[in-house]
Amino acid sequence: MSCVDTIKGPRDRLRLDGIGALSDADLVALILATGSRRVPASAAAAALLEEFGDLAGLARAGVGVLAERSGLGATRAARLAAAIELGARVRMSCASASAPMRDSACVAAWACPRLGRLEHEELWVLALDGARRLRAARCVAKGGLHGVGVHVRDPLRVALREAASGVVIVHNHPGGDPTPSEDDIIFTHKLAVAAAVVATPLVDHVIVAGDAHASLLGLGLLEPPPAGRAIGGRVAASST
Repeated sequence: MSCVDTIKGPRDRLRLDGIGALSDADLVALILATGSRRVPASAAAAALLEEFGDLAGLARAGVGVLAERSGLGATRAARLAAAIELGARVRMSCASASAPMRDSACVAAWACPRLGRLEHEELWVLALDGARRLRAARCVAKGGLHGVGVHVRDPLRVALREAASGVVIVHNHPGGDPTPSEDDIIFTHKLAVAAAVVATPLVDHVIVAGDAHASLLGLGLLEPPPAGRAIGGRVAASST
């Protein structure tokens, strides 16, 4: 008999190699802990990832859909959903509200965990102070898969109420492509004009889809505010 123990599962690999060495299926199996009499946890984890494609697919599935899958049930589905939500909240807490929104990457770090995997569109206003720190974040519109209904006065109302020095608007594309639509571009131009009138410049419009993002400022589809009105004294370049 070999003196080396046989590695039987993810718990053994976790103990020997650390959690970073585990596959997605291993991590899901650990969360499930046990399977059913007919389906062990490792098989249930592999089947879930095969069906939903990846961890992002699991996150979109929701508790109700997961509970219907063989080997899970309501308790294990809730456990898995809670673990996914904890991961999302860790990402959100890392995107600290005190960190300046210097460019579109900073905006995306805030928005992707919140909006990137929603199955409906939401439009948010980020009210910034003079140092580009986040004063407030407000959802001003929710819609379906293909869009939201919003008027330029809705984000401006938030900006004025929060005494913002500038605003960024951010919304998601549930279809997975952050490329701005013609409607996105038209709305952005109208909002930029109205925001300039009330001396609260529109700094950027960022669109997120999953972990990807696009910046209308970075794409050259939004003019930066005049130098005298740029919050923090300058306008940082945004990247797509």
